[in-house]
Amino acid sequence: MAAGGFGGRRVLCLESRRADEIAELVRRHGGEPVGAPAMREVPLAENREAAEFGRRLLEHSVDAVVFLTGVGTRLLVEALSAVMPRERLAAELSRILTVVRGPKPRAALHEIGVRPSVAAAEPNTWRELLAALDDAASVAGRCVAVQEYGAENPALIRGLEERGARVLRVPVYRWALPEDLAPLRRAIAELEAGRIEVALFTSATQVDHLFRVAGDDPAAALRRGLARAVVASIGPVCSAALTRRGVRLDLEPDHPRMGRLVRAAAERAGEILAARARDRRR
Repeated sequence: MAAGGFGGRRVLCLESRRADEIAELVRRHGGEPVGAPAMREVPLAENREAAEFGRRLLEHSVDAVVFLTGVGTRLLVEALSAVMPRERLAAELSRILTVVRGPKPRAALHEIGVRPSVAAAEPNTWRELLAALDDAASVAGRCVAVQEYGAENPALIRGLEERGARVLRVPVYRWALPEDLAPLRRAIAELEAGRIEVALFTSATQVDHLFRVAGDDPAAALRRGLARAVVASIGPVCSAALTRRGVRLDLEPDHPRMGRLVRAAAERAGEILAARARDRRR
């Protein structure tokens, strides 16, 4: 733990599934967490794509599968359970190339007894995934299924198609706004008023939803509030979303992990805010 840590500063946390975990990390580093879940995962009620994937997997017409998230992997297993028991699914996946973007989908596959063939290196973006795949095998002329996670990844799809793959998209859930928007609206008001000193972002969707709830007209006020705070992003995809919205990024951890993000912000928040105060006095 960093000496002094957050020093009692108010820290915005937009996590949903791991809200309690990130809040506890902030407290351990001396901060006051301001929780405002920014999204929820909604399984697709009638998943025709998952059914088509299962059918083609049983017909041996899928050559490789890319798993992008742990939640999505588990939901896909669940969606297929009515037509394919876990043991059969594990057997079918074990005979083909399986690619994971990071440790979470790897852990989800391990739960059903599948050892991934290829794993992307950190920071676990589509670039590292394609590089790992290039090192492992050619996908030219092969059918590659991609488990999607709330939004399409056109750069990944394009990269696979440029390598000659036939891509089968398998969306298994989508991102939606929280049912209760009150905490997010309060957090936006606190940011705009300058009462939040650190903002932690752990996904690009959090960025998009924060600005969506703020609305087009108040977006400038939200940007000013974020400009006063220390803005920390978990990794490159999230950072790119902040940049697209005109938000200055202050730091990224050396590894895209939530614990590393909180620790890096705790270590550097005081220094960054002090430097800004000095600049204003000049």
